[in-house]
Amino acid sequence: MGGPRARTSDRVWLVYLLCGLFLVGCYYLVPAHDAGLVLRVVLYCATSASGAAAILYGVRRNRPRPRLPWLLLGVSQLVYAAGDTSFYVSHYVFGATTFPSIADALYLAHYPLVVAALTLLIRRRTPGRDLPGILDAAVLTVVAGMLSWLFLIGPQARSDAPFLAKVASAGYPMMDLAMLTVALRLILGGGRRPVSFVLLSANLAAFLVVDTLYVLQQLAGTYHAGNFLDAIWLSGNLALGAAALHPTMSRLGDRSPVRDASLGPVRLTALSAAVLIAPATLLIQDACGAVREIPVIAGACAVLFVLAIARLAGLVADQRRLAITDSLTGLRTRRFFEARLPVELARARRTNGSLALFIVDVDRFKSINDRYGHPAGDQVLVEIAARLRGAARAEDVLARYGGEEFALLVPDTSQDELPGIAERLRHRVARGPIAVAQDYWVAVTVSVGTASFPEHGVSPSELVATADRALYAAKAAGRDRIVVGDGPTGDAAADGHSPLVDYLCGVADEVDGRLSSYDHSRAIGRWTMRLARELGHDDGVVRCAEWSGRLHDIGKIVLPEEVLTKPAALSEEEWRLVRQHPDHGYRLARLVPGFGGVAQVIRQHHERFDGTGYPDRLVGKGIRVEARILAVCDAWAAMLSDRPYQPSMTDEQARDELRKGRGSQFDPDAVDLFLDLHERGLVGQLRLIRPVVLEP
Repeated sequence: MGGPRARTSDRVWLVYLLCGLFLVGCYYLVPAHDAGLVLRVVLYCATSASGAAAILYGVRRNRPRPRLPWLLLGVSQLVYAAGDTSFYVSHYVFGATTFPSIADALYLAHYPLVVAALTLLIRRRTPGRDLPGILDAAVLTVVAGMLSWLFLIGPQARSDAPFLAKVASAGYPMMDLAMLTVALRLILGGGRRPVSFVLLSANLAAFLVVDTLYVLQQLAGTYHAGNFLDAIWLSGNLALGAAALHPTMSRLGDRSPVRDASLGPVRLTALSAAVLIAPATLLIQDACGAVREIPVIAGACAVLFVLAIARLAGLVADQRRLAITDSLTGLRTRRFFEARLPVELARARRTNGSLALFIVDVDRFKSINDRYGHPAGDQVLVEIAARLRGAARAEDVLARYGGEEFALLVPDTSQDELPGIAERLRHRVARGPIAVAQDYWVAVTVSVGTASFPEHGVSPSELVATADRALYAAKAAGRDRIVVGDGPTGDAAADGHSPLVDYLCGVADEVDGRLSSYDHSRAIGRWTMRLARELGHDDGVVRCAEWSGRLHDIGKIVLPEEVLTKPAALSEEEWRLVRQHPDHGYRLARLVPGFGGVAQVIRQHHERFDGTGYPDRLVGKGIRVEARILAVCDAWAAMLSDRPYQPSMTDEQARDELRKGRGSQFDPDAVDLFLDLHERGLVGQLRLIRPVVLEP
């Protein structure tokens, strides 16, 4: 039933605003003598009082939540209208022009009500601490306070005016400063900014400007009732009434989402200009030969310096928090977890304590994405993260470990406690269905693999590999269950003596056969081994480099063949799938006992030396040396192979490409060594192969 009547009702605010502006125009057209004086008083006071009536009607009609801020604004406008009535009746009717008067007391009394109303609205819109908004508002308030003292409060305090006149004249800018503080906090804070917000902001801006001009005219002795200031006061009153009448006023108290604390260009420009006002004022005074109020300006500079340092410190803290926080779930990132694991292990080893690791994987998560879409899948992950957080202790480390995988570190936990904690995690996730749309709910379960120090491993790679094998066993046993890992198995597989390693080599050959008629992973395994040895690394690094090269592309086995062999440019969604293959390869390789280092290298082999690679955007020497070697060898082999999406290059073209990527995409030392070995004929040759079909 949202017909013409509803649309007309939504435009009440506009009708009120236009009629009010018409009355303001009439006010200036009526002569200020004889019978016109009474009409001017009636027009002015009626327009001022209409703001209070509009607020009370808007509260009744729009039913805002909360109502108290708007009711306080309505009362403040009533007090202000009473001040207008007292002032203009005494001025126009009785000719009383004394300052201050009862009207000034009423005017000043309305400010605390406005401040209280805005404070309540701010607390409702941005609950908790919005430290960046508070600091930014403080910077602008300090500058405004300094200017107010220099040009308004200070001159009035030094004048020969009566005491009450000094108090009243100083009271206006002081109250304006209080209102400015909360107004800036409201404007710079979070929350919706609908039409009602804009109108309310216009009201605050109008009063701040006109009050400043009023005090300046009082100091200069040029103020007289009926000048242009009345138009600004009345327009501010009308803006407040229109803000209350607009339908969006009911949503002005809605809680805001978490705001980005970064400085946008507009805010940065405004703050930079503000902090320069204090020294600029001092320079101008010096140039004019009238330097005064040095302690005030120096104090303002000192406070602004402290506020700027606090703001920068907050930005640094926020950037660090963002770097270690998963943007979707709010949990710690995988990078943070992998950095924290050896620290916790060292602490447990030093105190003869224990440490438990739990890896939690969502069962059949792909089917949720396929059926309901990726936004629904993201919603499921957010809810699972919240449930896991509720099952963990404050001192535990909970992270999003992969796409649908979570990891939990629990210090001081014995092996006997592992099943109980794992079951608590599993039950907490499965305790109820999760909403994926307005009318759709899905039941979600997880599988949990767990291991503990020192029973299941003494190094990070051993602990992760054991927990991951336990997770794999839970999946193989039917999902929705927990499995405690077995003991460490040593490094037998590091020399390739393992059926699982043989199987992964077959996977690598299958991927090579799909992509090219030349060998790829076998050649890269030979080249990475040669480069690692030439760089003087020990046998462990050499073997790790060799196996990483041999298995680096095994994660591509899970990619759809139409994406893997697509001859045209990939879509953004297809690129997203392709960029996940290092992580898939990592997860396959870490199932092999003793292959923790190999798995790490596979995960890192698409990182770039300048930090713009994937998946973790590692930089320079933060990338494992085996991965830096592998990146060069992989690029060379790809450039010389006939891939579905690109023809092969000549040797000279490939050498030029490596030189172009030296220091940006690739480690310069690895590039120089590879090119030297290639020139000597020791690396870089590919052999024709026949595609190998992987046995089921």
